[in-house]
Amino acid sequence: MNKETLRRLFRSIDGEPEDDIVKVAFKIIEEEESKGHLLLAKNLREILDAKIKSSFGLKKELKSIFDKDIPVSRRYNIPLATHIERENLRHHMILPNEVEKRFQRIEKEYVARERLAHNGLKPRQKILFYGPPGCGKSMGAERIAWNIGLPFLKVRFEAIISSYLGESAVNLRKMFESIKFYPCVLLLDEFDFFAKSREIGQDVGEMHRIVNMLLYLLDEFNAPGILIATTNLEGTLDKALFRRFDEVLEIPKPGKKEVIDLLIDTLSAIQVSKVINFDQLVNQMNDLSAAQIVKVAQDAAKLSIIEGKGIVEQCHLQSSLKEILNQTI
Repeated sequence: MNKETLRRLFRSIDGEPEDDIVKVAFKIIEEEESKGHLLLAKNLREILDAKIKSSFGLKKELKSIFDKDIPVSRRYNIPLATHIERENLRHHMILPNEVEKRFQRIEKEYVARERLAHNGLKPRQKILFYGPPGCGKSMGAERIAWNIGLPFLKVRFEAIISSYLGESAVNLRKMFESIKFYPCVLLLDEFDFFAKSREIGQDVGEMHRIVNMLLYLLDEFNAPGILIATTNLEGTLDKALFRRFDEVLEIPKPGKKEVIDLLIDTLSAIQVSKVINFDQLVNQMNDLSAAQIVKVAQDAAKLSIIEGKGIVEQCHLQSSLKEILNQTI
């Protein structure tokens, strides 16, 4: 890679020191220094330091904005969204390869948004995740916010929805207007709560108003961040809404490989017996969600510690699995 290409690449970086892309950039600088390209390495370091400082300042400013200026409901003065701190975001996920590739595509397109704009293209910014409960839809939104370094806002539906005629639509509009100029990831969790088909429900007039407002807001969405909606009940959503999203992605229940990876990853901080029969366990976990599998592993680890063994054995996993299976009957 020539010098000018490297400089252009470094000028496009947007992140903090702990972000993977910044760590890779520092590695490139070290490699250039080892080759004796000291002036280039110095120049790249100056560019990177300036980008990190700029990014940190912007995020600090955005945090201040969101802490003070999250809009409130019209009648009860309740914040319409919750700002979740970066350190509290869940971002480590185990997904099937094809799903992981599509997550990465969303993230890479956003990072490359300026280059895309130069060619008259836009990144995917309106995303709908659907699938069974406990499979990582909300976590997926947090992971995207973490990886692209944006503040994370979660809409509070109990504040949005009002029993007074027309106020729900007004609250929705206020929420969307508040992020018009501020980059963030906005999560509409359990989207079906107010985006049900206009053919469902008794209060057809109010339902129409809410869904029509959503259609308008999604059509007009031109904020600098990403909007992510999630639902367990994609079949109940108004069909016109699906066409408004740039990406509709199913988050499925984990397959055999993902089940084993989830168990191993969850138990990575504790000693595990070498004779555990994971295949036997997987065959009993066919219909469990990712959240349930993680709970099986966590409960097994707790059980082994309480018993004073400090090593997870087959019996601990079988015991916690049996409990989960009994709960699902």
